[in-house]
Amino acid sequence: MITSYFPKYVALFAICVLCVGALDTFIAAVYEHAVILPNRTETPVSKEEALLLMNKNIDVLENAVKLAARQGAHIIVTPEDGIYGWVFTRETIYPYLEDIPDPEVNWIPCTDPQRNHS
Repeated sequence: MITSYFPKYVALFAICVLCVGALDTFIAAVYEHAVILPNRTETPVSKEEALLLMNKNIDVLENAVKLAARQGAHIIVTPEDGIYGWVFTRETIYPYLEDIPDPEVNWIPCTDPQRNHS
C-alpha cells in the first residue's frame, strides 16, 4: 500500500523542484528596526504585558515585510530578537516564551490553549 503512493510524492516533489528552479534570480530584503524594548526590571512582567510588547514589534515587522514584498522581495530577513528584544535575565524572559509540551503529551496548544500541559 505504501509503495502505491510513492510515485505521486515523487511527481509532486519534482514539480516543486521545477517551479523553484524556474527562478534564475531572486530579490532579498534585510530589515532591521529599533526594537521596542521592555523596561529593565528584575520582576517578570505578566504574559499579557509581554504579548502587548511583542504585538507592537510584530506590527512594525509586518508593515516592513509587506512593503518589501510589494517592492518585489522573495526572501525577507528580519532580526532574530526583533519581536521581544534582548534585555532579559533568565527569570524576566519567561513571559515572552512559549510553553512546548513534552512530545509524549497528547495536546495541541493551538486548539486547547487553556489546558495545563504538565
